[in-house]
Amino acid sequence: MLNDRYIWEDFKNEKDYALSHIYHQNIDFLFFYGRKFTDDEDIILDTIHDLFYYLIQSRRKLGETDNIRFYLITAFKRRLIKEIQNHNKQVSIGDSYHNEPEFSFSIEEDMIHSEDYSKQAYLINQGMNELNARQREILYYKFNCDLEYDQICDIMSISYDTARQLVSRAIRLMRKYLSENDFYLFFIFSRLTTFFK
Repeated sequence: MLNDRYIWEDFKNEKDYALSHIYHQNIDFLFFYGRKFTDDEDIILDTIHDLFYYLIQSRRKLGETDNIRFYLITAFKRRLIKEIQNHNKQVSIGDSYHNEPEFSFSIEEDMIHSEDYSKQAYLINQGMNELNARQREILYYKFNCDLEYDQICDIMSISYDTARQLVSRAIRLMRKYLSENDFYLFFIFSRLTTFFK
C-alpha cells in the first residue's frame, strides 16, 4: 500500500492515478466536513471544486506532505470560510449559515446516522452541547480526523499547550456529563479517550 508522501509526489509529477486516488479518498470527507460550517451544499461543492482546480493547476509548486488529508483540511477550511464570509455579505440575516461550526464526536455521528436514534445518541449529543465550539472542533480533529497536536494547532491557529488543554478539558467535561447520565457510555468514552489527554 502506497503512503501519502509517495502518492503526493506522484500527484505533483502529474501521475493520473494519484489525482484520482486523492480525490476519491477525500471527496466525501471534505463534503461532510464542509457541512459542519454551512448547510449550503452549493458553496461546499464549489469550494471543493475550486480547491482541486487550484491543486491541479499549481501541483508542481506545492509543498511536501506526509498526510494528504491534513493538507486538504487546512486548505479547504481556509477557502470555505472565506467563501461563506463573502456569501454572507450578500444574503440577509436569518439564512441557514451557522455562526459556529457544528462539530460532533464520531460515536455520536455513528449513532445518529443509524436507524435507531437511541437514548445514547441523545445523551452524547447533549454532552457535546456542554462543550464550547472550540472544544467540539478540537475533539473532531483529534478523534474523527486522527490528527496530531501540531497539525491541529496549524488548522486552529493555536499553540500546542492550548490544544492539549482544550482536549483535556473537553474530555473531562464529557466524562463528567456521561458519568452522571449513562455509565455504559461513560465506560466506552473513557476507554476511547484514555490515550488522548
